[in-house]
Amino acid sequence: MKNLSLLFAAFIFIVFCTVTIYLLEPDTFESLLTSFYFVMTTFSTVGYGDYSPVTGAGRLFTVLMYLLGIGLLGVVIGKIVDSFSIFRKRKEEGKLAYTHENHIIIVGWGKKTETAVEEILSSDSFSEVVIIDTLPTSPIDVANNRVHYVQGDASEEETFTRANIKKAKSVIIFADDMIQVPSLRDAKTLTTAITVERLASHVHTTVEIMTKKQIPNFSHVKVDEFILSQETTSLLAVRSAMHQNVSTIVTQLISRSRGEDLFEAKVDPKWQTYGDAFHDLIAKGATLIADRQQMDINRRLHEEIPSDAVLYVICNEDTHRKLITKY
Repeated sequence: MKNLSLLFAAFIFIVFCTVTIYLLEPDTFESLLTSFYFVMTTFSTVGYGDYSPVTGAGRLFTVLMYLLGIGLLGVVIGKIVDSFSIFRKRKEEGKLAYTHENHIIIVGWGKKTETAVEEILSSDSFSEVVIIDTLPTSPIDVANNRVHYVQGDASEEETFTRANIKKAKSVIIFADDMIQVPSLRDAKTLTTAITVERLASHVHTTVEIMTKKQIPNFSHVKVDEFILSQETTSLLAVRSAMHQNVSTIVTQLISRSRGEDLFEAKVDPKWQTYGDAFHDLIAKGATLIADRQQMDINRRLHEEIPSDAVLYVICNEDTHRKLITKY
């Protein structure tokens, strides 16, 4: 508030000086623009000398401008520089509220979060990420304008409010690696999920849990998808041991940085059955594999595509871009 008052006072003083020097010497300063130019070169101590007062009153007023204006302008510039420094410091400390929309909120910082952020930024050039954690400073360089840090307890409403949870696209809640007991990790995750549901039940929520038996504890909380941390890793390791290269195939499907990727495909109005969609897509270089969680498309090609279908295909990014453009 004080800075705004100072800026306003500086603005009024500059306007006052501009008008006054013009009224004192209208022949020397042909217009208000010229007198404004003279005032600013005087305040900034540039002093080109192309315009200068010739009357005693004009020179006396210019001396007054020297005494007051130079100091005032210096203070204003200093305050502006300080404001940028304060803004950067508050951003680094996660004290600023996020005001954009359609972003992805990730709760908890760790190696998993770092990997997730890299994947999000590489997968979509427009997506922005908000990280929530209790670290004293942002774990990501604040120069990256697509990643914002909010410091605070994820079980508190105020923290998610600053992360603009109501306008978010989705929320990912990672288990806290600092907690050693798996059940306590899931208990903390449950508390965070409850907060998310209470504030924005419409936001898609993905939760990492340590063991499958903890899922019933989330029965009264809206969670769209569960990621079983330990079991998923174990199952993938077993499949890789029994069938070579399985882990490589899975990695290709879930990461945009390797090989073919998994994409959502829009339903073409001309498709009547899954067979229509399958054959049309395969001709364009994409393989239809699922409708939401149902992966038995190849056995249901004769069935009609429901109005609420969400189709997924395997293809490269160029093919997917063409599909989006066409449909």
